[in-house]
Amino acid sequence: MTETVLVTGGTGFVAGWCIVNLLERGYTVRTTLRTLSREPAVRSAVASQTDAGTRLGFCAADLTSDDGWDAAMAGCNYVLHVASPLGTGAEKGRNSLTAPAHDGTLRVLRAATKAGVKRVVMTSAAATARPPLASGKVSDETVWADPDDPQFDAYRVSKIRAERAAWDFMATVDGPAELTTVLPGAVFGPILMRENLGSVDIIQRLLQGNPAAMPQLGFWIVDVRDLAELHVQAMTSPAAAGQRFIAAGDFLWMREIAATLRTDLGHRATKVPTRQLPNFAVKLLLPFMPRLKTLAPLIGRKFQLTSEKARRQLGFSPRPVAETIIDCANSLP
Repeated sequence: MTETVLVTGGTGFVAGWCIVNLLERGYTVRTTLRTLSREPAVRSAVASQTDAGTRLGFCAADLTSDDGWDAAMAGCNYVLHVASPLGTGAEKGRNSLTAPAHDGTLRVLRAATKAGVKRVVMTSAAATARPPLASGKVSDETVWADPDDPQFDAYRVSKIRAERAAWDFMATVDGPAELTTVLPGAVFGPILMRENLGSVDIIQRLLQGNPAAMPQLGFWIVDVRDLAELHVQAMTSPAAAGQRFIAAGDFLWMREIAATLRTDLGHRATKVPTRQLPNFAVKLLLPFMPRLKTLAPLIGRKFQLTSEKARRQLGFSPRPVAETIIDCANSLP
């Protein structure tokens, strides 16, 4: 009998590729949407990669409401909880995204445990395992980030608090359901839909010539296709139960991302910037750069991170980062 997997947030960048991966493996997939009017767009995006046949279904459920979650979970064997509110939240404060992420996660877990699912795999963020920047410690799965640390913006604060709430909730559950969390770095790769792009906005803006001169910012990068594969491995591997897994490949500075685009894309990359702003200039300009303001603590820093646990236990093998960057760029309009 075919097993059924619920993927939350079907319009999302990561969720879309999780749906594709699961369908290619023969699973029946159900996904949640805030409004079912988005169903045709999601079906079209998935169809660009694989034939879903009759194995893809939809249901209406929102992280901010209890409505719909019991029906969404009915008959599901597994859950990939990928949905989360996006945005920096800089204009509304560092805790502005916490409630929907925290409360939404608990809604999903309550419904999942009530329905008797085998395992929930939750998409967290590598930042939830990041120590204080000046500590010199390596980010790994034993580390729990402090949500009050000023290095974190509203999005990362919401991820820290939501993952912590998930583990605390599961510690109270007396039942068969298991939890695994996946902690990705900056997610790039080919898009399926032109919305909810998250980190991909960095590539899009570089192609448009923004910013004209780049700050010294860097990212631990993971390909969305490799991340989807890791979610499925985390869902099925007996060794993954009750574990956290960081998902990241190589670290690239923004100038290196730009250089990759210019080298491989030819005329499409004519607007990609070549200049880098010195750090002192970036700090002077921060009050006038709201997109960058929340990342100010990371200017000029390369913090250490390891995904060795995911590689060793789940066979995580990220593809070359240049392939990820170029495939991402080629998928953008």
